Amino acid sequence: MSAPLFLVKSLPVGSSFTLDGPEGHHAATVQRLRVGEALILADGRGGTASAEVVAVGRGSVDVAVRERAQAPAADPRLVVVQGIAKGDRGELAVQAMTETGVDEIVPWAASRSVAQWRGDRGVKARDKWAATAREAAKQARRAWLPTVAGDPDCSTKQVAARLADAAAAFVLHEEATERLTAAALPAAGEIVLVVGPEGGISDAEVDTFRAAGAIPVRLGDAVLRTSTAGVAALAVLATRLGRW
Repeated sequence: MSAPLFLVKSLPVGSSFTLDGPEGHHAATVQRLRVGEALILADGRGGTASAEVVAVGRGSVDVAVRERAQAPAADPRLVVVQGIAKGDRGELAVQAMTETGVDEIVPWAASRSVAQWRGDRGVKARDKWAATAREAAKQARRAWLPTVAGDPDCSTKQVAARLADAAAAFVLHEEATERLTAAALPAAGEIVLVVGPEGGISDAEVDTFRAAGAIPVRLGDAVLRTSTAGVAALAVLATRLGRW
């Protein structure tokens, strides 16, 4: 089993380090790491340090830093515009997409989104997506923590602007004739993929995204849930780009 990963604000510069706070509590109390066990420290920006536990305290562990590494940022960069879903479906999508390799998630206030992010509720919902992505990145041992955009969410107009600036832009749509498995992909830049909410993407939204340069694509004959469509699409892109 691979060593567990813990996120820190910045990597230690010396050969010793004390992991405390919530991450230290998790290491010492939840995972119950012992002296001699290995772990990975990561700053979420590509930097990692392999380390070994030398002492365990109450809610903290002291480690000896062994090796450092810097993973390059992904290029092309995979961005998923995720239509806001009701209940926990959005969080399920964020978790699975993070594990699959998404680089950025954009919460989208689609016209058919049942849940609406307004005021403090919206800020809390977005923060929950960010926390979900953080925990999923740790589980997946990712050196780069995916970002969650939005303030707290993005409008259709804002999404269209993002699509217009992308190296390639796609909209998952069940009536599309082109398949994502055959769509042309760029060698660099951002690949932005739009996933609709439970009720799908309206014709007006599809037209807006087409005008911005996005191409409607489909994955297959089955209609996937909003919580699984982005994951399936990312798997296709990760395979085609050689990430997998």
